[in-house]
Parts: sequence; C-alpha cells; structure tokens
Amino acid sequence: MAQIVGAFYTSHSQFCYSKPEFWNKTRGGRVLRADVPLDDMETNQSKAERVRSSLATLKRKVAEAKPDVMVIFGDDQLECFDFRNYPAFSVYVGESFEGYVVDRDTPMGMQPPPGTRKRMRVQGHPRFATALLSGLMRQGFDPSFCMDMPKPEEGLGHAFMRPVQSMTDFNIPVVPVLMNCFYAPQPSAARCYALGKATRAVVEAMPENLRVALIGSGGLWHTPRKPGAWVNEAFDVEMLAHLEKGDAHAMAAQFDSYQIPPDDSSQDVGVRGPEVTGMPGMGGPQGGTRETCAWIAAAAAVEGVTTTIVDRVPIYASPIDTAYAYSNH
Repeated sequence: MAQIVGAFYTSHSQFCYSKPEFWNKTRGGRVLRADVPLDDMETNQSKAERVRSSLATLKRKVAEAKPDVMVIFGDDQLECFDFRNYPAFSVYVGESFEGYVVDRDTPMGMQPPPGTRKRMRVQGHPRFATALLSGLMRQGFDPSFCMDMPKPEEGLGHAFMRPVQSMTDFNIPVVPVLMNCFYAPQPSAARCYALGKATRAVVEAMPENLRVALIGSGGLWHTPRKPGAWVNEAFDVEMLAHLEKGDAHAMAAQFDSYQIPPDDSSQDVGVRGPEVTGMPGMGGPQGGTRETCAWIAAAAAVEGVTTTIVDRVPIYASPIDTAYAYSNH
C-alpha cells in the first residue's frame, strides 16, 4: 500500500533565493504601506542566512523520508494557463516537465529573458499521477489534467521548480497539482482542505508500495507589487500555530473567515487587468496570500500529525512573510 511519509512546507518567493544585497534596491521600486519596517543590510543578511538554513533543513528532511515520488501543491501564475481557460485544479500526468530555476547572482527583477534563462528537466511519475487523477475524480473532484506542458516555452512555474531546486537534487519524480490560488474566483480554503483529505484517501487506497512526500509551496502573507502592500504577521502566526498542532481544519476556517478591511488597497481585485480577472474573489485574503491554501491542502492530508515549524522569516523588502515547516511520518 502507498503511504505518505511526510509533508513539507516552503515559501517560494524569489527573495528566498536572491542575495540580500538586492533586497532593498527592489523595495525602492515598490509602494509599501507606511508602517512596513525597513531592515538594514545586516538584518537582511541575517534573514537571508535563516532562509538558506531553513531550506537546507527541509532538503535534509526530505532525504531522510526517502520518498519515491513528491506531490507538489502549488499555484500557476499564468505559466501554464491563462484567462482563456483556467481550471481550479489540474494534475500533471506527463513523463517529465521543464521550468526555469533561480540564479542567485542575478539581481531581483533582472532575470534573463525567456529563452536564455537556465532550465531544468524534472522527472514525472505518470503511473502515480494517473492514479491520483482518477482517484480524485472518484472522490468527487473534477480536476483537469496535462499530459504535456501547456506552454512549452514557459514550462511549469516557480511554485514547482523552486521547491524542486531547493529541496532535492532533481532526483525524485514529481507530480505537480496545479491550483488556482491567484485569480478570482478561486477555490476556497475549505475546498483545498477537502482536496488534501481526498489526496490522502487516494494514496492510501493505492496497492503499489510507494513512499509519497507532499509539498505545500507558496505563501505566506504577501501581495507583491500592489499599492499599499503590507504583511499581516499576526494572521500568519495564528495560521502556523494551527499547523504546528496538526489542525488543518482550523487553518482553513481561519483563512476563509478573514475579512479584508475596506482601506486595504493591496487586496483589491475588482478591476480587470493583465493579471486580474475583475471577478469577485472568494472569502479570505486575496493575492499571493492565497498560496497558503497549498499549505492547507498538504496539511489536510496529514491532519492530526504535529508539524515542526523550522522558522518564520518576514522579508519586508518584498514585503512577504516566509515560513518553512515539516512533518515526518
């Protein structure tokens, strides 16, 4: 019987992979809320080291779990889908996929243009992915599927490539589960919780002896490049407390019940634009913060198991609240 051998949670902001010397230069081009703290270089260097140490810990814990396959819950940010067709959930069932990796020596916002950036190929697991896809359908979900990269020139997005880059040596087969976290109307946190529960049921029903690791990729609180962007650290501290106790249901409830203050311009999704549908969002925070739903999906699959919070590192230059955690079984 297949078994889940661990759940791992990581932020994937480019700030997590760039040199701290670039952080405040990037901040200078963004419009942040006036109360967002300004870290000096020494503090940024310390935070960058904490991020590197956290990612190293996750890589070590993944290796200790010895997974045969990794399932990554992550969002697609127009790398594969667009407003001509945007599924709520999609399972990649192909033999392999490619995507761009981060170059730490390139300044923020100055990554080489597509076609010249470094790409890596990642092995998929079609047999497991197909079983997951069909199993989720039997569990009441109707995900779409990809047998090949929808946009080969883009490949799969950073929500998948960056965890693979930081947590593996590109030696573990990966099954991406693409989630619409950004573009309203998105699945609620409760629906993502149900997706995680269904994933666990599907895995445990598989007769094949496979060790499965789950990755929640993204978050935590952030509304990058939005006017008045800020970080609600209290929200994230409470969310991580639920995760630490293994209470994914409480995570979903907290997320969906959040009310956006009328004066928070950073979460305004009401005007149609190149990366905004203009349609109303589901309850809870909008923007990048909804990547937290990928964590909720992974946490739901291992609900009841306590989680180790490696670190929470707010990076005010973005601003984003990053965090790193794991639970081994």
